[in-house]
Amino acid sequence: MSVVSSIIPDERVSKLSNEEISRYSRHLLLPQIGLSGQEKLKAAKVLIVGTGGLGAPLALYLAAAGVGTLGVLDFDFVEESNLQRQIIHSTKDIDRPKVASAKDRIKLLNPDIEVITHNTRLTSENAFEIIKDYDIVADGTDNYQTRYLVNDACVLLGKPNVYGSIFQFEGQASVFYAKEGPCYRCLYPSPPPPGLVPSCAEGGVLGVLPGIVGTIQANEVIKLIVGGGNSLISRLLLFDAWEMKFRELKLEKDEACPICGKHPTITELIDYEQFCGLKPDHEEEPVETIEATELKARLDAGDEIQIIDIREPHERAISPFPGAKPIPLGQIARRIDEFDDTKPAVFLCKIGQRSVFAIRALQEAGYSGELLNLLDGVNAWARDVDSSMPQY
Repeated sequence: MSVVSSIIPDERVSKLSNEEISRYSRHLLLPQIGLSGQEKLKAAKVLIVGTGGLGAPLALYLAAAGVGTLGVLDFDFVEESNLQRQIIHSTKDIDRPKVASAKDRIKLLNPDIEVITHNTRLTSENAFEIIKDYDIVADGTDNYQTRYLVNDACVLLGKPNVYGSIFQFEGQASVFYAKEGPCYRCLYPSPPPPGLVPSCAEGGVLGVLPGIVGTIQANEVIKLIVGGGNSLISRLLLFDAWEMKFRELKLEKDEACPICGKHPTITELIDYEQFCGLKPDHEEEPVETIEATELKARLDAGDEIQIIDIREPHERAISPFPGAKPIPLGQIARRIDEFDDTKPAVFLCKIGQRSVFAIRALQEAGYSGELLNLLDGVNAWARDVDSSMPQY
């Protein structure tokens, strides 16, 4: 059991107004929170990295709880596909910066708190400057390079990192606080190979899942602020929404961890894209691409082109591509004999990322024909060529 004292120093705590006492009365009636806990919430400063599926419930519930200063960090814009799960945004916010939309919604819910927007990507160059002024960081990101960056910055600055992640029907939550337990690197010493784990944009996600996991994160943030309760420090909570099952894993601090172990070798922020294998090997031949409009022109001119759709059957049902031969990504190499190396082969997926791995697999298998990747995938075809096709 990991019970942590409040991380908010007493000298920062200020009294509640009569209006605040009325607003937070249901908290004040809980002896575990009470007047002193609510005053600590008012004094707290929390940075939410990402205002998407996880960041939305995090921001809303922390604002409702009376956290005095909320920082929201994101560089993205609201898209229609976000609205299935990112409940802090609305239809009228499409094409607006996510941080602007989030701030408006937070202030509608609780006009008394301060909202600081960081309309930027978190990088090794700005992470310390942004994070240093906050008490807690809540990680609502969806990529490995930012997760490792948030972890390392929090370890080096001595901040707790309230972690959550989601994929399809499964979610994870924990609190990584190197002063009290393991960090993210203790659990995941290295990232998976690029492309092995699809993003939510490629693999999908149940809309309510980030609401559940993000609310668990908000709960952990509140406990760190007021003190007490059994924290998720040294525990990883696993949730399967489809089976409606929770599991828990005990986490141990890795004494050989390169950043929080006994003899750390990481003492400053590094290049996280390189660490996660996202920077191309200069010795590796780049994959050739073809734009949707160019492919359409070549097909109209009568060019004989093999079009290979590597998506799974349920994806092809959403947006069928006319004339394409379906070969799922996992079957590409063993079906090499089905390709005609005298004709160009164009590979397509949803957004043009997985198809790169299909081309690499064929190249490694010794295929010598021309291989092209449809730039931005079938969504580009729907956008630039055939507007009757849905984008998803």
